Amino acid sequence: MNITHLSAECYPIAKVGGLADVVGALPKYQNELGANSRVIMPFYNNAYTSTHQFHSIYNSVLNLGETTYEYQILKLQNEALEFDIFFVHVPELLFKDYVYSAEDTLRFLAFQIGALDWIIQQDELPEVIHCHDHHTGLVPFMMKESYKYAKLQGVPSILTIHNAQYQGWFSHDLVGLIPEFNFVHVGLLDWYSVINPLASAIKCAWRVTTVSPSYMEELKASANGLEALLRHEYAKCIGILNGIDTEVWNPETDSYVIKNYNIDTIAEGKESNKAWICKEFNLDINKPLIAFIGRLVHEKGSDLFPGIFDTILQQNNCNILLLGSGNSDVELQLNTLKPSFAGIYNTFIGYDEKLSHIIYAGADFLLMPSRVEPCGLNQMYSLRYGTIPIVNKIGGLKDTVIDINTPNGFGICHDGATPAEICNAINRAVAFYDDPKFTQIRREIMTIDHSWHASAKAYLNLYNSLKPAL
Repeated sequence: MNITHLSAECYPIAKVGGLADVVGALPKYQNELGANSRVIMPFYNNAYTSTHQFHSIYNSVLNLGETTYEYQILKLQNEALEFDIFFVHVPELLFKDYVYSAEDTLRFLAFQIGALDWIIQQDELPEVIHCHDHHTGLVPFMMKESYKYAKLQGVPSILTIHNAQYQGWFSHDLVGLIPEFNFVHVGLLDWYSVINPLASAIKCAWRVTTVSPSYMEELKASANGLEALLRHEYAKCIGILNGIDTEVWNPETDSYVIKNYNIDTIAEGKESNKAWICKEFNLDINKPLIAFIGRLVHEKGSDLFPGIFDTILQQNNCNILLLGSGNSDVELQLNTLKPSFAGIYNTFIGYDEKLSHIIYAGADFLLMPSRVEPCGLNQMYSLRYGTIPIVNKIGGLKDTVIDINTPNGFGICHDGATPAEICNAINRAVAFYDDPKFTQIRREIMTIDHSWHASAKAYLNLYNSLKPAL
């Protein structure tokens, strides 16, 4: 089966969040199951593209309304990603040192149009086009309604919602940028009097998936304005839990960590990585290390961190290390705490892939008190590295972490992203650090299988279910 994924991100080329990890792994595991899965993404000006070789396989022009842009389709050379990856290169719009910006309507329209223009020129069409989030949300509409893409009407389109909070809204004044279609059907683009790419994709895609079963259920009640639409379209919606790439995320072979380890050598391995962290960030190796890795945004509950950390650290019975960036006010407040809690608290404002791996390997607990977490990959990474997650019981966190106080439990769970609940969960973790079961639990969680194998198979089964409709 020939599958084409369209995405704004793909690890290791461009990563802002979990979307990149999914698109960088799912095609690989689909190919292991016998598919021919590939990715098309924008060509950015970043560290990866400046240090790798690409060659042009297609040159043309695309139109955004009355404006014409020259563009190319590039292919990555000599890189063993285990799937083919192609790039839409529009120098004026996409070749930037960032992924997202205030001009994303034009940028991602150009990406989607360029990708479809190239696809229809090929002798063999994809059997499935799989779109990821709102950045590719107009593709199902254009495949269905735009005259120039009529030959794609019989190709199934799949939308995966990674995060429904972001929908790509723009004014109807820009509708002329979309390749010509029968204007009678303009309502397929509209939601609450604006063009909403995510809503349009929910209406037009053959199937809609979310990245965990619980998130699919939650969206019917809380989807940033799309609740009624998702309830209406629910018959074609399904939640498929993400996996992780267990080759990239493997403490036994991970080239980023200070000392590799497996289930038998976890004590020495985690101690070595924790010792490095504590030395690097002036922390107390004799206290439990609680870490946060992620974006400092409302969805992650990060606005609560300054107050929570102040409360917890005054007890002087644990370390807290934060790796992330986002809201500048939150960053400032978090950094302001450092002088008061030197020796047990530190931050790294920004993102560093190597450091994130070392933290997963060296931390005792990973904090994820999210208000919204469609799937969450960080908790799966932490389990793989023997680091016990502290999570709010929502979305994919609810689907992947069982509280230690319930049968077969292994994590610390709380109900709701409130300071009281989060503080109580952290205090439970600190107490559990001295529990005789702590060592046993962190060995057991390393054996939990959250690989992409099951998820990749579920997606292939979904694709195959659409064949009779062709």
